[in-house]
Amino acid sequence: MSTLLSQTDGTGIPRIRVGDGIETVFDWVDDNLGGFFTAVRDVITTSTDGLTDLLTKPDAVVLAILLALLAWLLKDWKFAIVSLVGLAFIISVEQWDNAMKTLSLVLIATIIALIIAIPLGIAAARSPRVSSVVRPVMDLMQTMPAFVWLVPVVTLLSIGVAGGVVATVIFCLPPGVRLTELGIRQVDPEVVEAGHAFGSSSGQILRGIQLPLAMPTIMAGVNQVIMLALSMAVIAGLVGAGGLGGAVTSSISRLDIGLGFEAGLSVVVLAIYLDRVTAAVGQRGPGGGTFSGLSRLLRRSRAGAKTA
Repeated sequence: MSTLLSQTDGTGIPRIRVGDGIETVFDWVDDNLGGFFTAVRDVITTSTDGLTDLLTKPDAVVLAILLALLAWLLKDWKFAIVSLVGLAFIISVEQWDNAMKTLSLVLIATIIALIIAIPLGIAAARSPRVSSVVRPVMDLMQTMPAFVWLVPVVTLLSIGVAGGVVATVIFCLPPGVRLTELGIRQVDPEVVEAGHAFGSSSGQILRGIQLPLAMPTIMAGVNQVIMLALSMAVIAGLVGAGGLGGAVTSSISRLDIGLGFEAGLSVVVLAIYLDRVTAAVGQRGPGGGTFSGLSRLLRRSRAGAKTA
């Protein structure tokens, strides 16, 4: 304990050397788990580079048309036209390859974040003890300045796309956990009780009742995860993640206003596209299954009882 304290600076309060303690922890982790983090770096780098190659292999115009058709399928033809114009703008300013690198980073980070966030949110919704542990951790991850996460990530994973992905996952994870927990908790208890009355197990109730009814809220969490991942992906350009973030960083170092605005507007186009697409998926809702109909019947009967 004494090694973490030092002489006061005249205020009477001893200096707590938190930074030295954290550095010691990270040095130990790097020395003892270096092989693990090397494997993580290789897997993330390979996955991101593979997805980038897949997205950049087709002709840019062809892929832009396909993405616009996806927007039409999920939303409407107006948004499809807007998407096509925006994607054509990215091609015209020669930022398509950078945009695809950023999109790959965002997609990989989002997948990793959701794989962690959704089960953790379900566990927190079903256990107050887990929720009490998870909540302060999510507060720390969400309120810590984004740039701070770059330091330990680079220490463990070195400069490159893997560090950018992990920093992005840390930054964008909390909304996925919070909104998954919120969606499960907001499911009508009467519907859950009816599921128990039908003899359903906890797993069947989770899959057949709670997750479908919570899906709009969960999809709102997915939307927030993607948006935060995109914002952090730009910051990750500072640690060599490349893509549009690298272009923005390069524009700052060279004071190139034109390049900065071209890369920045390309980020805006990607953000609008991803936001509207995920919102459109969320608005579709859980569908009309047996338990959805049961939920509506229970609400109507309850409303009728109150009226009577």
